Amino acid sequence: MEAPLKKHLFFFDFDETIVNENSDDSVVRAAPGQTLPAWLRDTQREGHYTEYMGRVLTYMGEQGVREEGFRAVIEKIPASPGIMGLFQFLKANQDLFEMVLISDANSYVIETWLCAAGLRPLFRCILTNPASFNSRGYLSLQPCHSHSCPRCPANMCKRKLLGEYLEQRVEERGGRPFDRLFYAGDGANDFCPSVLLGPADTAFPRHDYPMHRLVKETQQSSPATYRANVVPWHSGDDILHYLKKLLGR
Repeated sequence: MEAPLKKHLFFFDFDETIVNENSDDSVVRAAPGQTLPAWLRDTQREGHYTEYMGRVLTYMGEQGVREEGFRAVIEKIPASPGIMGLFQFLKANQDLFEMVLISDANSYVIETWLCAAGLRPLFRCILTNPASFNSRGYLSLQPCHSHSCPRCPANMCKRKLLGEYLEQRVEERGGRPFDRLFYAGDGANDFCPSVLLGPADTAFPRHDYPMHRLVKETQQSSPATYRANVVPWHSGDDILHYLKKLLGR
C-alpha cells in the first residue's frame, strides 16, 4: 500500500533562518587567527559571492584547514531562536509536511549541521551549492546552477529552484498539487521565490530582515503582485503558533 501523499510543502532557508548566523562567516573561524587577509576579502564582488567563497575555501585549504577543522566550527553554529521547537512539531507531524531546504550556503555545511542537530531525516531534499573535499583535502565549492533572473546572484535563483521542484513533485504525485506552500527565510534572495506563492500559501520572512523589507515594499507599491499570506517571525515560536492555529493542532 502506497504511503498517503503529504498535504503541505514547506521550504526553509538555512543561513539566519534555521541557524542564527551566516555560515560562510562561521566557517572562517576555522582559519588561522579566525580571520582572512585583506587582499582576499577585497576580491569580493556583488552578485558573485559564491565565487569569492570558493577562493576563501581554497585559501583555507592552503593554510592547512581540513575537514575536522571545518566540522568542529560548523557543529557549534547556534540554531535561530525557537527553531528547534518548530522542528519538533514538524517531526511530530511528518504525515502532513514535505520539507525542502533551499539555500545559498553549501551542501557540506548544511549536511554537517543538520546531521549534528538530528534534523537531516526531516528534509526530503536539499537544494544548494555542491561542496566536497577534493584530492588535496580542500573543501571545494561549485555553483548550484545558471539562470537568467536579474534579481538574483549568478549562482542561484531560488525562484527557479522552487518552481522546478514544485513542477517535478506535482508530476510525481500524479498531478495532485499540495494544499499549501510555506516558505521561511530572511534574505533578499528569499523574496524572489516567495513571489510564486499563492493566496492559500504563507511566507514567513524574518522580522525586519531584507526579505521582510522587500515584501513590505511590494505590498505597498503593487499589492496585487504579492499574493501570499505574510507572517513575520522573531522566533520559530511565531511560525509554530501560526501552524498550530492553521491546522487546529
